[in-house]
Amino acid sequence: MEGRADSSLYPLHRSKTLHLVRHAQGIHNVAGEKDHKAYSSAKFFDAHITPLGWSQVDNLREHVNECGLAKRIELVVISPLLRTMQTAVGVFGGESYVDGVNVHVPPLMIENVGNSNRSAISSLNCPPFIAVETCRERLGVNPCDKRRNTSEYKLLFPAIDFSLIENDEDILWEADKRETNEALAARGLKFINWLWTRQEKEIAIVTHSAFLECTLQMFGNDCHPSIKNEINKHFANCELRSMVLVDRNMQATVDTFSSNYPGQKPHGLGLPSDVVHEEQHPKKDDQNYTCYCWIL
Repeated sequence: MEGRADSSLYPLHRSKTLHLVRHAQGIHNVAGEKDHKAYSSAKFFDAHITPLGWSQVDNLREHVNECGLAKRIELVVISPLLRTMQTAVGVFGGESYVDGVNVHVPPLMIENVGNSNRSAISSLNCPPFIAVETCRERLGVNPCDKRRNTSEYKLLFPAIDFSLIENDEDILWEADKRETNEALAARGLKFINWLWTRQEKEIAIVTHSAFLECTLQMFGNDCHPSIKNEINKHFANCELRSMVLVDRNMQATVDTFSSNYPGQKPHGLGLPSDVVHEEQHPKKDDQNYTCYCWIL
């Protein structure tokens, strides 16, 4: 059979759908637009999102609910920085409390985190949220990319799972050393490999522009250049882009609850018609010959 397929087929249970989100506008973004040196200012330590950023969150939340995505997300993975956690719970979390916090259900976020004047956000009727260090922004030098102690975050975001973060203090960020593109890309691939250890198939990831840029540059080299550009283009604040991650090297934990069905239940005869035809009418060239292999 001649010809070549320009499309690719992969088993569904060896793929995941990733919904990649860059955090909403932070106070450091506003200052950095005016003067790039502002990123090195200590007053932007673990920067929170702006009032405009909260408007971006509200608009994205409306979108994911209107398109049905909110109901499909099985897990929300978050970089453990204030701006990403605010974005994540605002977009994918439950409703804001109206009559006070339900004491029986911990909130995803308490009220007024980061001087936001926002009500507490419920953890009811939403997927689990987990903080993961490997999807943080580029490490080092800029105080806006340094995190607080996780003990502080747990008070602000009670329903987020911080169990994968080993150290309370931020031991990864260094004041005099900025993470290189190569190191950030390697960390991004480590994060992608970690995703294959998860059973969830549809995952939202709320992270940062440099992390997304360096990680996604590692993908799409086997695609048409326009698709490569689509994968690698810069993320705007609070932009969501959905992509399919395919396991071509048997890394995935096989989903036993796949939609695949083995058939033959109950078992019965099922020989394909073309096979039956070949058995009844064997090829003449093959029927009277035996192949021998001689070693000389």
